[in-house]
Amino acid sequence: MGDTQPLAYRLRPKTLDDFVGQHHIVGEGTPLRTAIKKDQLSSVIFSGPPGTGKTTLARIIAETTKAQFVQLNAVTSGVKDLKEVCGQAEQNFTALKQKTVLFIDEIHRFNKAQQDALLPTVESGVVILIGATTENPYFEVNQALVSRSQVYLLKPLEKEDLIVIIRRALAHEEGYAGKVQMNDEAVDRLATIANGDARIALNSLELAVLSRGRKLTMEKLDELFQTRLRRYDKTGEDHYNTISAFIKSMRGSDVDAALIWLFKMIESGEEPRFIFRRMAIFASEDVGNADPRALQMVVTAWQAFEYVGLPEGEFFLAHACVYLTQAPKSNAVTRAMGAVKRAMNAAPTLEVPNHLRNAPVKGMKAQGYGEGYLYPHDASEGVVASQYFPVGMAPQNFYQPTDRGFESEISQRIAKAKDIIRGEQKIVK
Repeated sequence: MGDTQPLAYRLRPKTLDDFVGQHHIVGEGTPLRTAIKKDQLSSVIFSGPPGTGKTTLARIIAETTKAQFVQLNAVTSGVKDLKEVCGQAEQNFTALKQKTVLFIDEIHRFNKAQQDALLPTVESGVVILIGATTENPYFEVNQALVSRSQVYLLKPLEKEDLIVIIRRALAHEEGYAGKVQMNDEAVDRLATIANGDARIALNSLELAVLSRGRKLTMEKLDELFQTRLRRYDKTGEDHYNTISAFIKSMRGSDVDAALIWLFKMIESGEEPRFIFRRMAIFASEDVGNADPRALQMVVTAWQAFEYVGLPEGEFFLAHACVYLTQAPKSNAVTRAMGAVKRAMNAAPTLEVPNHLRNAPVKGMKAQGYGEGYLYPHDASEGVVASQYFPVGMAPQNFYQPTDRGFESEISQRIAKAKDIIRGEQKIVK
């Protein structure tokens, strides 16, 4: 227990048999496990949240493979470093028939110059690339590297896996060797706090021992960790995944699920204005005229938040979230926007008809500007028969309201207006 190295470092697995979790990738009989055991590995990219085993797997490969192992970081290593590694790899392969395994952390930070320096030796098979990233490799990693690698997506560890890791730390000679006591309830709580991250589990255990002693209870853990240590990167993939889940839960009218995702973002330090921006977009994109008050509700809640701020501002975020989620949904405006843009792209011209043109001077009137325009306010219904579309474009129904919420009333109004505008024969040319 007096070792100065961190617990997570001392207990890093050195073999596949010691590795916990990710059974879909390295379980018995999987292609990756077989390739590692037979020393037949090709280039791979490990993608997943922190603490899920990306670096550990790379080190296990280093232990089991007959290749030379080199580790670099995409941020701190330049083109010169890569050329030196590739040059040495060529020499090793020529003289000793030995391949080189190159592990690159944060591979999503690779620039084109770094990629160009590495690709030839990767393509020749002299260098076997192992990349690690917390980002989605299909979006953030150079496609030239992705196309030459097997991509494996690592998942947050299951609570049962974390319990195994914690118990190993308590019993292992490199850990606490049975000198720290934790009952099942405390182990379960620590696994829950870790939220799928083995590094957090071990670091939290180490902190608890240092600050609360060798007999750890659930109560002591709750005193130390007031809130669950959430895995959330405001600029990374979990940011996008969480806001996606939030929006889809609101769209699906599940109030309780939407609130879960909302408060995950709030407690993880997400910028509240970002959440309000997304709700404002949702109010028009997914609620629309089914409830025209939805956008007003979001804007009002947003203004109130600007006056009050956090933590009381959580009320306004939750208020707007609940309103949007329970509101009737319509994407009729969104569909109308798409239909209009397609029609405009297909039209040869968007010339304004003469009767709709402005005629501020006498000479323009003489050219026919404004001629035949009928003033709707002079009609008993406030609507007149006329042609409002561009010259040469037949009238079309872009906006087709649903029968949900207020849009059912809008639908009746539009139908009545169209009966007058297009249904009569006195159409102005």
